[in-house]
This record gives sequence, C-alpha cells and structure tokens, in this order.
Amino acid sequence: MPRFAANLSMLYPEHDFLERFAAAARDGFQGVEYLFPYEHEPRELAARLRDNGLQQVLFNAPPGDWAGGERGLACLPGREEEFRAGIAKALQYAEALSCPRVHVMAGLVPEGRERAELRSTYVSNIRWAAREAAKQGVNVLLEPINTRDIPRFFLNRQDHAHELLAEIGALNVQVQFDLYHCQIVEGDVAMKIRQYLPTGRVGHFQIAGVPQRHEPDLGELNYGYLFGVIDEVSAACGWQGWVGCEYRPARGAQAGGTSEGLGWLRRLNPAAAS
Repeated sequence: MPRFAANLSMLYPEHDFLERFAAAARDGFQGVEYLFPYEHEPRELAARLRDNGLQQVLFNAPPGDWAGGERGLACLPGREEEFRAGIAKALQYAEALSCPRVHVMAGLVPEGRERAELRSTYVSNIRWAAREAAKQGVNVLLEPINTRDIPRFFLNRQDHAHELLAEIGALNVQVQFDLYHCQIVEGDVAMKIRQYLPTGRVGHFQIAGVPQRHEPDLGELNYGYLFGVIDEVSAACGWQGWVGCEYRPARGAQAGGTSEGLGWLRRLNPAAAS
C-alpha cells in the first residue's frame, strides 16, 4: 500500500492550522504536506512535526501574490529576482523542516502571450532552483495542473512535464503527478503511472476524487485499482515516495468531517485512521 500524507491545507478544516498536525497523527498519518508554511515560524512547524511523530514530505515555494491571483513565478519574464528570493526562502524552510521536496509552481500564461514564449524563462528559472536545491539535497517538483481549476496555468500535461525535465537536465527535478489533475486534462491515468513511474522522474503523487475534489472514493476514478497499480509498479522499480491526500473533505468544516471521511483509508489499512 502506498504511504499517504495528509494535506493540511485541505484536510481538517474543522481545526486551526497548527492543530491539524495532531489531528492527522491521530488518524494514522505519518507524513504531511501543505501549500505554504510561511505564515508560521519554522521552529513552530518543526515542533508540531516532532511532537506528533510526523514527516514533512512536501510544500510549495512562494507563488508570488497568491491573494491577487498569482500561481507561481517560474514562467514569468522579468520576475527572476523575486523568483530567486522565493526559492531561497523555501530552502530555508526545507532545511528547518527536514523536507526533501519543494514544489515550484509554474505560473499563469499572461493575457496576450503564448506558452512557447515563456518556455526559456521557465527552463532557466528551474535550472537555477535545481542548482540551489541540490546544495542541500532537496528535489524540485513540477506539477501539471488542469486549466479548469487554474485557467492559463503554464504546465498542464504529463508529457509536457517530462519533456521539460529532459530540457532542464537536472536529476533533482522531478514531476509531481497529481492523479486528479491528470484525469481532468488527459485521462488514461493507470497507463501514465506505468509509463512514467519506472523512469525515476516521478517524485510524488497526489490524489482527490474527480470531479468535485472530495475523498478519493467519491467520483469517477477507481482509486482502489490505481493504488494497486502504484504498488505493482513501485515493487518493480523501487519507488518509495508518498501519495499526498490533497482533497476537500465532503463534510467540510463539520466536527469530525475529515476523520469520518477516511473510510477509504481504513479499508486499505485497518491499522490506520482507527
């Protein structure tokens, strides 16, 4: 069975953020991820991890003006200085939290521009980020995201991500393979797992039900089957990564909502989320 990490930006909305670490540990999670750590001091987050026996497996580099609608800076010409400052900050947090992966969001294609015009900026920025991350043993992750959730996002498909990996040419740059986004954009999810996981260039998976981004046992994807595919291919190729649970609990912020929706995890592993 894959190792599952709780995404604390989406799970446990019934708790304040810092209380979500303990909630995840009570439900049997051993790893956590979230969007951004920067509202909290590294020592506070490290204490929450330590006190609850959790491993930080992933978070995002600063995305620019998130509240203003920005979704990353990597593809944006003229924002290189801000991009580099954000990577430096992310790596400071990664060191403090012993986190081996940082997701660098690609950004939005500006109105009136073509994606191809931005490729050289993106490649150059990710190469720089990879060199800096390699100094402390951190992997940089690139995530294709569907354009229904984030219109005009620069990176949308698995094949596009792997083409960029080849051009970037850094071994510590990997793909963050979100099965939810993949199903919406291109489908054929199981075959893409079989195609890309053995390459060694998939650093992390994420899951959510399609189409409403709720629990993985709600919606059109057969996650029981897909987890079996991940297990099968992982056993053959030696992959030992994490699967991030990046979904919005169907019960929302109701008391016990997230925990009550973990039936899918209890069925996979009765010892977890008990």
